[in-house]
Amino acid sequence: MKLTTNTQVSVDGVMQGNGGRDPHLDPGFERGGWARPLFDSEAMTFVNEFYQRADAFLFGRRTYELFAGYWGVMDPGSSPIADALNTRPKYVASNTLTEPGWSDTAILSGDVAAGLRELKAAPGGELQVHGSGHLIRWLLANELVDEIILLVCPVIVGEGTRLFPESGPDLALDLVESRAFPQGITLQAYRPAGRPQYATD
Repeated sequence: MKLTTNTQVSVDGVMQGNGGRDPHLDPGFERGGWARPLFDSEAMTFVNEFYQRADAFLFGRRTYELFAGYWGVMDPGSSPIADALNTRPKYVASNTLTEPGWSDTAILSGDVAAGLRELKAAPGGELQVHGSGHLIRWLLANELVDEIILLVCPVIVGEGTRLFPESGPDLALDLVESRAFPQGITLQAYRPAGRPQYATD
């Protein structure tokens, strides 16, 4: 399977609290909900169709619990996103979660990298990662990502957890798709391409 990440980020790289304010999940973070007002019908159509094309989903523990408590309790037919999530296999990379409460979920623990390489080698189309910033950084460091989708929202949040830290591994990217939606969200699709080249003079 092809492993694809899909992340909503602000222009300054923030991914925290994109959907709304939640004092339990993000204590002290007052700027949640910065992405939702920018999603026009075309951008939402892309998101819905993206979820529908998944063969399976991969989550970090925190995002898994958030999604399970929101999308996992929806009735069939209530949302294209919920329908995709509730009818396809889900995997959680976690060494602390022991009892997943969402149906059709498997826990990947121990040597997670080996488990994911085995999963990626299996027949299938797309294994999608949504949110899960800590997991995405780990996947990139372990060279497990095949494609990175960024939905860049035209807003500077000014604080909050960013997708990429101030210091970390470097990575060259090949642009495979780019487009803009009416309210200013831009889609950037990249494939990892090894180490970057640096000018020497």
